[in-house]
Amino acid sequence: MRYRVGATALIPCEVVYACGHALVDLNNFVPFSNISPDDKLCAWTAIWRDLVLKKYVKIDKLVVVASGDCYNALVDGEKIELSGIKTFYFTYPFDGNVDYMKETLRNFVEFLGGDMDEGLMNEVYKLKKLALEIDRKRVLGKADNASTFKILVSSSDLMGNIEKYRREIESFEEEDVNYDYRVALIGIPPIYRDFHEVLKEIGFLVVYDEMPYEFARLSGRSLDEIAKNYVNYTFARNIKFRINFIKNEIKKRKAEAVIHFTQFACHHKLEDSIFRRELDVPFLTIEADLPSRTPEQARIRLEAFAERLREYI
Repeated sequence: MRYRVGATALIPCEVVYACGHALVDLNNFVPFSNISPDDKLCAWTAIWRDLVLKKYVKIDKLVVVASGDCYNALVDGEKIELSGIKTFYFTYPFDGNVDYMKETLRNFVEFLGGDMDEGLMNEVYKLKKLALEIDRKRVLGKADNASTFKILVSSSDLMGNIEKYRREIESFEEEDVNYDYRVALIGIPPIYRDFHEVLKEIGFLVVYDEMPYEFARLSGRSLDEIAKNYVNYTFARNIKFRINFIKNEIKKRKAEAVIHFTQFACHHKLEDSIFRRELDVPFLTIEADLPSRTPEQARIRLEAFAERLREYI
């Protein structure tokens, strides 16, 4: 691999690997970090910013998602660019315009060097299909919360190495899971590193991990396919598009309740009242700030939510 390319949010990893580079999703380091940011609005973006600036995570180039998904990332990404790291600003079309997406992808390829091996795109495509099979096993109660989450969330960057990710998938073991309630976990991936294990202990089977599922389901074997698929990234579209998608997944996966994980100072937190109004299922919001294990207060609220569900289900 020629370069380690850091990303601030979801970008098409297929393109990065096809251009001969390794992708590093900076967000995947955050829940395991002990850094206390020098200054912050959102802890997520401030921590990955400091991880790069202090060289705890080494990258050669940076891709900032400047529209769609995360808006706090823009300034923290600019601080990294000012340190001397070459930066590309990736913009999703809010209206799902495929031609706009194709133009963005062509510029992105040029930033990465201009040459592509579409055979590598196909390799990534096949690995994501395998990740989706594991997701389906969890829906059937045949896979664990945490192990499935690890596979799905790692499909954003393939753990920085295609073969490493392939080995992770091949080592996955199916198991029968005991649970009391089927829940959809929407919002950002939890900054609490043991959150999925805690949910299992309380009796929740996560049948839908919203954002990590996006990482696995969006793919393609050519730039045209990638453009057509990635314009449907729900976090980069309007809220109505995303709500309809979530409703369909809740129905399809037979989720009995929703847990909305939000982050302090994240604009997605403002969507909470909309989801409460639009999603006709029992609903709990968990808000976090800095990375840690799941605090006792959050655990107590989850346990109380499980007690409440006994009245509905």
